[in-house]
Amino acid sequence: MDKKTQIKALLAAIACHAAWGFSFLASRKGLDGAPVFVLLSHRFGLSFLVMNLLVLLGAGKLSLKGKALWKPLLLGLMEPVIYFFGEQYGILHSNTVFSGVMIAMIPIVSTLAAAPILQEKPSAGQLFFCLLSVCGVVGIGFMNRSSGALDWIGVVALTVAVLSAGAYTLIGRGISREYTPFERTYMMMGVGAAAFTPLALVQTRGSVAAYFQPLAQPAYLLAILFLALVCSVACYFLSGYTITYMTVARETVFANLTTAVSVFAGVIFLHEPFTWFGALCCLVIFVGIYGVQKTAP
Repeated sequence: MDKKTQIKALLAAIACHAAWGFSFLASRKGLDGAPVFVLLSHRFGLSFLVMNLLVLLGAGKLSLKGKALWKPLLLGLMEPVIYFFGEQYGILHSNTVFSGVMIAMIPIVSTLAAAPILQEKPSAGQLFFCLLSVCGVVGIGFMNRSSGALDWIGVVALTVAVLSAGAYTLIGRGISREYTPFERTYMMMGVGAAAFTPLALVQTRGSVAAYFQPLAQPAYLLAILFLALVCSVACYFLSGYTITYMTVARETVFANLTTAVSVFAGVIFLHEPFTWFGALCCLVIFVGIYGVQKTAP
């Protein structure tokens, strides 16, 4: 891989995970106007509509004929479907510290799994800096600790989220030569829309009017547009591009950048308190991410 492609993959990873850092704000605003499955249905339904428009306009190309479609379908099942189930119920049935620590395990689990499955063995330096970055996320979790009971549902759900996120990276990397980032994103958005829309209708008790009613709220509509166009279409495309050209160890550590950005977003837009401990944790995350890239074998 040439230097130019490496830089493009690096910039794609930074842009993708930085944007996902703002998704928490949009999701919080969106959940003020609609239940979780309705929001997810709107998000991925609009995303899939946009992907189809791109195909019709010639801005995106699909070449799925003769390919094993179960592979990208499995990718979409891992993320967004299973991951969002695990994350949502995990956060609901646990406290902030535990959920933050569990989600921070995604880079470690993915990196370790990539060694035997994809034959991508990380260096000792990469493992060290990956753990350093995770320590920064754990520190932020303790800084933002809140009340909440931890039960077995939360443990199981967050474990499922971590494993599905790791599987998404491994599968995406494994099929990257067969499917383009656009094709993978297209299938993922389709699977998400197909999975969450029936659940949304169950949540609204079959009322089509109740399903569409939240879209009449300007704040909710703005949140959905950001989640669908930026956090889903653009970010999953960028994530797919990054996975194609980066090893799992180098790509997954950027997940912790999302946490750091969400802290700054909370300070700027929600006027949450700024602490030097939080700034130190963010610095640790950045050092960890930088170290993983520099110590790549």
